[in-house]
Amino acid sequence: MIRFLFSTAGGLFSWIITGIFFGALTLGGVFWFYGQDLPNHEQLTQYSPKTISRIYSGEGRIIDEFADERRIYAPIEEIPDLVKQAFISAEDKNFYTHQGFDSRGIAAAVWEAVKSRGKNVRGASTIPQQVAKNFLLSGDKTIERKIKELILSTRLVETLSRDKILELYLNEIFLGQNSYGVSAAAQTYFNKTLSELAPHEAATLAAMPKEPSNFHPVRNHDRLLERRNYVLREMWQNGYLNEASYRSERDQPLRSVQNGDFPAFREALPPRDYFTDEIRSQLSKSFGEEEFFSGGLSIRATVDPSMQAEAAAALQEALESYDRKQGLWRGTGRVLDPEALKDEAAWRAALAAADVPRDVAGWSPAVVLEVGEQSARIGIEGVKDDADGHYIPAEDVTWARKRLADGTRGPKAKVAGDLVSVGDVVLVTALVDKEGAFERWSLRQVPEVQGGFMAMDVNTGRVIAMQGGFSWQSSEFNRATQAMRQPGSSFKPFVYAAALDSGFTPATIVVDAPIEVDTPQGLWRPKNASNKYYGLTPLRTGIEQSRNLMTVRVAQEIGMETVAGYAERFGVYDRLQPFLANALGSQETTLYKMVAAYAMFANGGERVEPTLVDRVQDRWGRTIYRHDQRTCVDCDKEALPAGQAPSIRSDRERVMDAITAYQLTSMMQGVVQRGSGSGVRLPVPVAGKTGTTNDAKDVWFIGFTSNIVAGCYMGYDQPRTLGAGAYGGTLCVPVFNAFMKKAVEKFGGSQFKVPPGGHFINIDRYTGEQLPPGVGGDFVQAEYFRDGVVPIFGLGALVDGDWGITQNLPLFARGEFESEDGTTVTTSTGETVVIPKKADFGTLNSGGLY
Repeated sequence: MIRFLFSTAGGLFSWIITGIFFGALTLGGVFWFYGQDLPNHEQLTQYSPKTISRIYSGEGRIIDEFADERRIYAPIEEIPDLVKQAFISAEDKNFYTHQGFDSRGIAAAVWEAVKSRGKNVRGASTIPQQVAKNFLLSGDKTIERKIKELILSTRLVETLSRDKILELYLNEIFLGQNSYGVSAAAQTYFNKTLSELAPHEAATLAAMPKEPSNFHPVRNHDRLLERRNYVLREMWQNGYLNEASYRSERDQPLRSVQNGDFPAFREALPPRDYFTDEIRSQLSKSFGEEEFFSGGLSIRATVDPSMQAEAAAALQEALESYDRKQGLWRGTGRVLDPEALKDEAAWRAALAAADVPRDVAGWSPAVVLEVGEQSARIGIEGVKDDADGHYIPAEDVTWARKRLADGTRGPKAKVAGDLVSVGDVVLVTALVDKEGAFERWSLRQVPEVQGGFMAMDVNTGRVIAMQGGFSWQSSEFNRATQAMRQPGSSFKPFVYAAALDSGFTPATIVVDAPIEVDTPQGLWRPKNASNKYYGLTPLRTGIEQSRNLMTVRVAQEIGMETVAGYAERFGVYDRLQPFLANALGSQETTLYKMVAAYAMFANGGERVEPTLVDRVQDRWGRTIYRHDQRTCVDCDKEALPAGQAPSIRSDRERVMDAITAYQLTSMMQGVVQRGSGSGVRLPVPVAGKTGTTNDAKDVWFIGFTSNIVAGCYMGYDQPRTLGAGAYGGTLCVPVFNAFMKKAVEKFGGSQFKVPPGGHFINIDRYTGEQLPPGVGGDFVQAEYFRDGVVPIFGLGALVDGDWGITQNLPLFARGEFESEDGTTVTTSTGETVVIPKKADFGTLNSGGLY
């Protein structure tokens, strides 16, 4: 019997051993089979995760950030032990002792699943296994993937240190709310750095990996709190917290940014605007979208935040003022569900979700809660709804009419109910009196008319401000860089620049008389804006008074191919069609190109490329782009003599002669002093040019001081007339003036630099004749002429563009508003005489030259 038992036991043992052997052989075969052609785990030593690219102002403050995956990379040395301990306790308490997988953890998970009959199925993946899955494998829930995961996890612990594996894990893991890695998550949920986290906050983050989409701190508050406390208990049991700390931390409430307990990190940043979005657009093209959104770039922008705010305010005020004068109420077009108005919490939540712009300084979204006989009660986002309530009074709506269903305008509003209804989402602002005391809430709306504004340094090309429309949140289309519009008369300086380089002088006489051009589209008869003709006129007056006929004659004289060459050299166009109409700015371009081109007038004719970025560094701090390539000759010296500035050496291309640049700048100073830009009022010398196209569909002004150039454009996105009284001088000049007053306060300004190689001669700015020394009066203009060139004055330098003179016209018209009874003129000797009637070509032909 005993022999039988021993024999049976021996046979059973043999079967067991044989079974184990073949089981191990099978298991080994399975692992060998799946161990072939696995991803190379050694590549993780060169891990470069997707990381946030950030844009900084010149002062080093973050002003925007872009990311596909919001991740802030943190080396293991910078991750506090508290955070490491929280995640190890939550995910892999035997992390430092197992060999890649935790057999005890797997057995415990299996036993729990069996015991609960499949109700409690939990994962048993270690941190190395999760790293293998996240970095090297797919997320498929298959046995094959699990086997590969186990194989790779063992290889990882053999190849990489535990700290390196933990670093990979803590930087790669998704923790909800588009936050990848612990640093980004700490900022997202608590607006804190890792070193600022308390144990219960670290435990909250460690609770997230299990189900990040189902552990929202508000929507899934109780589930997350339970999981957080489980992690805290594990930290206590693993010896990372003492019992007192555990109990204290467990009793802490679950606070978060999402619940309003902490301010959001994004709230500390300015709203995204046209400037940073344009940086995104340009750098995505230069470096590629993948590198921009995931390369961890550090971008130093050229923007001056205070000047950007001034630019936005100046353009917004002009657009809103124009829109308000049209007297049409459009509102936001958003209406809240009546169910959302039943209580304050409901309407606040619904209003917060309303898609309306929130980036206009001083404006707030609001919802109409009640409409009374005279006023309308509103609830305002971010403003406490006190017992008295907030109202739009009747006096605030009398400027507007509501568009009716048939497209016509209704009667002028008399009470608030004529414009708004219950549930309407509106925009409001607080009006104050002269002492700053609150007066009332006032309705506002995003204007239908749009525009753009841009300002830059004339010497470096650094763009200090750019506003591409009324509100970026309302319309992301950047009208400073993307809108192709006709520049109109603001293009004329390029015609005159070509003329000055072709032998003209500011005193050259050009015929201002009717022109007819036979084109394939029919007879073209350009006219001056005043519908008048002024006879013989110096070139200077042609640009000061923006004479169309003179400009066309000049272009015809020098050739449109020459004009096109200048426009292309300055970067206004890639290719300008050589049609005469284009001399008047009929071919479309962008504000961005025009402002950059004017900068070359201001800096004396050197090429300058506009830039929104000073420097770009990669994730390792290496400079991969720098805009300013000039060399500082003295910057390596410890000190310079008192009053001496560092010398800057530049080898930039010269796009126009320095004397030509100064002559043109002087002539454009006349535009500001006497012409269509006379609304500019600055304490420093300023030059510029307006532009107004046919039917006033586009209005412009571009001007500059000795160091800053700025330009404005206004018009409808779908071009249509802006109406009577709309000119560059009436709409854009006020924008330029408002901005440049602040710019001059900050950046100063000086006289425009006179280049060597020339001399000044006084001329009569009405006749172009040379004046003797000592003559004074508003008719005297000091013009700069080149040395070695004998200028021709008066009728000896007559230019008619080969059209001649087709009718009897004034000989020399002294301005656009001369008297019919007589004209006071100054002769070349300085004498003043009164001509009893206009001198004209009939008088000249009969021998009567005055």
